Amino acid sequence: MSLSFLSTVILAVTVLTADQVGQPPVAPPQPTAPQPAGTPSIATQSAATITLQSALASAEEHNRTLVAARLGRAVDLAGIDVARQRPNPEASYEAARDTPHQVASLALPLELGGKLSRRVDVANATLARTTAELAVQALDIRRQVRVAYFDLVAATNRVQITSELRSFAERTRNAARDRFESGAAPRLEALQAELALAQADNEQEAAQGRLGAARATLNTLIGRPPDAPAEPADTFGAGAVPTDLAAAIAAHPDVVAIDRAIDEAVARERLAVAMRKPDPTVSGGVLIDSQPDFMYGWRFGLAIAIPVFTTHKADVQLETARVAQLRAEREARVATLTGDVAAAAARAQAARREYLRYRDEIIPQLVTIESMAEDSYRSGQTGIAAFLQALQAARQVRLTATDVGVEYQGALADLERALGGPIR
Repeated sequence: MSLSFLSTVILAVTVLTADQVGQPPVAPPQPTAPQPAGTPSIATQSAATITLQSALASAEEHNRTLVAARLGRAVDLAGIDVARQRPNPEASYEAARDTPHQVASLALPLELGGKLSRRVDVANATLARTTAELAVQALDIRRQVRVAYFDLVAATNRVQITSELRSFAERTRNAARDRFESGAAPRLEALQAELALAQADNEQEAAQGRLGAARATLNTLIGRPPDAPAEPADTFGAGAVPTDLAAAIAAHPDVVAIDRAIDEAVARERLAVAMRKPDPTVSGGVLIDSQPDFMYGWRFGLAIAIPVFTTHKADVQLETARVAQLRAEREARVATLTGDVAAAAARAQAARREYLRYRDEIIPQLVTIESMAEDSYRSGQTGIAAFLQALQAARQVRLTATDVGVEYQGALADLERALGGPIR
């Protein structure tokens, strides 16, 4: 094979390698604009795309866990109606051989001490606690969706990198085979190229499997079929660390949920105090056929429980202890959230700087390295082993940049969860 044809093949390999980075290749006179690491390709953008915000909105509306949890509000609303119920009167009728031969009576329990209003207060507090816990659950789902979305971004990016590496390895294998058959290179180069192609096949297949798993995870979280098409449109650069971190702690859904739990415990404590007052039962009846004394007579009664064995004092102590426990849990949760916010913010800021350095400095420099490796291989200064090693190292840098992007978005997800609010 002629030297000019060999140079053409190697030059084509260099152009393909430069496109893998997303930077303008050295040889073509009209280079393309650089693409950040993790940016979907044009083919990906033309498919069924999904943004982070649309995924979050879909999860808010269609996530099955949230849909099931929201049904708990209907239970609590019914609980309010249950709490408003009053004791039913009791009617009785007796027939006997002795006098009076017949007795018809009616008994009516009377609730004292505001038990009815206290029960309604507990039911309303339970509804408020459920609503607050829904906000906490929605926040957890939001974090899971954000992590799953950028796992899908990373999987898509890895598929693109491994696919381009596989195409490059196939071209290199063909070039090495032609060189061996023409006698310009030893058989070792052809074997090394075959090995590189087999490794590229394995990596591409593994990347495809991770992509399918990431897509199924995200689709499940946002209430779609696991195999529904979902191509991410956002990049790892989405989102930023907010400046005011302390203001969000007081209104954090976790803190609000504990506050509502405290309100419920206080309402139960007041109900327990009201239950210490015994309820009387008023009864009245008609006596029939008590000859020779009378034909019709009447009866009146008043019954009340004597709090000798059960005074409900222990119930009050139980609810009082629960209130104290919840207030201590609130202080501990605020302290934990403050620490979580500081830690997540520090990790997110460091990961963002690292990711931007990869995107803006390190990856563009890979073009120079690949060009130098190509020149060295073309001039005969190095063999194919060194050439493949340099390109494999460049591929590893791109994968590392993807991992850093995932770490950055994971830190943002933790920060968003710790802050209790969305990060734009």
